[in-house]
Amino acid sequence: MGKIRTRFAPSPTGYMHIGNLRTALYAYLIAKKDDGDFILRIEDTDQGRLVEGAVDIIYNTLKQCGLQHDEGPDVGGNYGPYVQSERMKAGIYHDYAHQLVEMGKAHYCFCKEEDIEAQRKAQGDSFYFVDPCKLLSKQEIDQKIANGEPYVIRLNVESEGTTSFTDEVYGTITVENKTLDEMVLLKSDGFPTYNFANVIDDHLMDITDVVRGNEYLSSTPKYNLIYEAFGWDIPRYIHCPPVMKDEHQKLSKRNGDASFQDLLAKGYLPEAVLNYIALLGWAPSEDREIYSLVELSKAFDVKRIGTTGAIFDIDKLTWMNGVYIRNMKMEDYYELVKPYIEETVGKDFNYKLIGNAIHDRINTLSEIKDMITFFNKADEYENDLFFNKKAKTDPQLAKTILQEVEAALKGCEIWDNENIFNCLSSRAQELGYKNITMMYPMQVALSGRSVAPGGATAIAEILGKEESLTRIANALSKM
Repeated sequence: MGKIRTRFAPSPTGYMHIGNLRTALYAYLIAKKDDGDFILRIEDTDQGRLVEGAVDIIYNTLKQCGLQHDEGPDVGGNYGPYVQSERMKAGIYHDYAHQLVEMGKAHYCFCKEEDIEAQRKAQGDSFYFVDPCKLLSKQEIDQKIANGEPYVIRLNVESEGTTSFTDEVYGTITVENKTLDEMVLLKSDGFPTYNFANVIDDHLMDITDVVRGNEYLSSTPKYNLIYEAFGWDIPRYIHCPPVMKDEHQKLSKRNGDASFQDLLAKGYLPEAVLNYIALLGWAPSEDREIYSLVELSKAFDVKRIGTTGAIFDIDKLTWMNGVYIRNMKMEDYYELVKPYIEETVGKDFNYKLIGNAIHDRINTLSEIKDMITFFNKADEYENDLFFNKKAKTDPQLAKTILQEVEAALKGCEIWDNENIFNCLSSRAQELGYKNITMMYPMQVALSGRSVAPGGATAIAEILGKEESLTRIANALSKM
């Protein structure tokens, strides 16, 4: 067997959908598992759907995810050009389509849309286009072309018999030829259809493994008729189940579902998103969920791709993203969260200390701002906030506690988390209180919250002695 070559062939029509990104990931993993090549090809033959800037989104997404392509429009290669509109200008699709006509495997169709619509109305739900142009003589065809009549080129499909193919996920699939429409290969504007262009390009680029969504299962027999007409080797097919929003709906940007770019904007890490979507439809052989890209490349096995749709669970992704944040090297973590902290709190604060305080609590970067705004100013609160079953406090006891806290903190000479804790812990022991009974009222006074990152002593260290005592005094004045 030769070198494995896979391709990711997106259309530049907007943001990167999660399903498309998973297709790119699976194609990458299949190639890299066996030291193969991963190719990027831009399929822009549907000119009406092109979106400005979408090609850059494709490049940036692959780069952010670490899915480095070995060949493509931006890096070159021996099989270029890697943009279909450029390949069309070179006459590639035109030549192969007309070659099929000469071989008797395709035909010219001069039908207008109203001719097709008339058949559709006559046949109803069981519509199957029967092309009258197949009955035209060569002389009639030549005359129509000479007259400048627009035409498309359609594939010839024999209505008798069946066509079978094997898919690595869904097994052997057999369809009756009479269910296969004679699809358009070359449109009247000279552009190839998606279905025709990707077959020609996959062959010319020596693609060995085709990875795509299972919505293309029904079209695959027609693709194979083209391969067989030319006598070309048919690639290995890996059709993936859809990514679902719920049990009934596919995940779709059209329905307002998040794209990869949306997820990044919401504070998710590219590595976490990639890890999560790898598990949407694929089950590893090990009992684990956290994988680096290199580890996925070694573990991935197409035989473990399922046949049913996988539901995109944002809560599961959020959990996984939190794991990635907490597993980062602290230096990298600080660089990641620093811009969010700078954006939210004043310059007088120690950003590293704030980073430490939130490290074990954040699951997405977008949570940081709301989590730390109280450093600028304590939240407004009612004294009922001092009720806490675990700390066994109420507003009356909290007032007594805060007076003790204030006295203890005034006598604390070295102002860091450890010494602040020791000062309060000693005073709690003297008074016969548990530490939490001292710490909870202090946390409320400093932050205005029942739950705050780092806890009372970490917050006090960050605020500084003067500000901490000022906030405690303010809390006491309200009680």
